[in-house]
Amino acid sequence: MIFINFEAPKKNKMKTIGNIIWLVFGGWLIALEYFFASVGLMVTIVGIPFGLQSIKLGVLALWPFGSRVSTVEESSGCLNLAMNIIWIFIGGFWIALTHLALGVLFCLTIVCIPFGLQHFKFMKLAFLPFGKQIEQA
Repeated sequence: MIFINFEAPKKNKMKTIGNIIWLVFGGWLIALEYFFASVGLMVTIVGIPFGLQSIKLGVLALWPFGSRVSTVEESSGCLNLAMNIIWIFIGGFWIALTHLALGVLFCLTIVCIPFGLQHFKFMKLAFLPFGKQIEQA
């Protein structure tokens, strides 16, 4: 007997539909903010690592469904900690609060709960982006 799995294409279609809806209804604006912030941060040599993290957040903001954030196991743990502390003072705290507010706002309606959950995922990454990597799920 041959079994055909129809679940995988259906899940991919739902991710694509979710990403398109996300992009149309504000995802592009969030990504644009991250990209402009990265250009501003990369003006100085010291800000380049922070600009790269903003680009990582911007790319995730363009196509968030089907992506997951994982912790990178490296030997640079102390450096990641120091960079995350500096990031919080540069603006990570306010970015995380913005994603928290948008996540709560979207979760108030049943239809937008998946978008609210994406903002909660962004909130965790926007607060402590160093030592994280984005993977396709």
